[in-house]
Amino acid sequence: MSRLDALLAALYHPDLRTIEPGLERMVKFLEALGDPHARLPPVIHIAGTNGKGSLLAYLRSVFAQAGLRAHAYTSPHLLRFNERIVLGGKEIGDDALTGYLEPVLALAWKVPVTFFEATTAAAFSAFAEHPADVLLLEVGMGGRLDATNV
Repeated sequence: MSRLDALLAALYHPDLRTIEPGLERMVKFLEALGDPHARLPPVIHIAGTNGKGSLLAYLRSVFAQAGLRAHAYTSPHLLRFNERIVLGGKEIGDDALTGYLEPVLALAWKVPVTFFEATTAAAFSAFAEHPADVLLLEVGMGGRLDATNV
């Protein structure tokens, strides 16, 4: 089993599956990670009942055609977890994803967060370290209290 496979297995642990509305936990978690959300590129936050993924894909294409570098965060993935985090048009590589998940999961056992909060924190850490013109963020299930809304 690769290191990434082990990290993804830990991420899917039942203790991280509970959904608890609210942003306080996420704010504290991100603070402990060095506030990556404070270093994100300009964000387009995509919310709603239907069509979020389609709109995100459309906007990625528009920004690419305009010569702009766009990052994207979406869920769920179809085939590989890496699909959730796109850096400048390319899904995050296994080694990079491993590097972002390791500190997130180490902290997740000390500062309890949900699966989606841990995933979002890893994505924010990646986005904060790679310059872009825009970040397309798909809301999960929480709307105003969603982890992407910090």
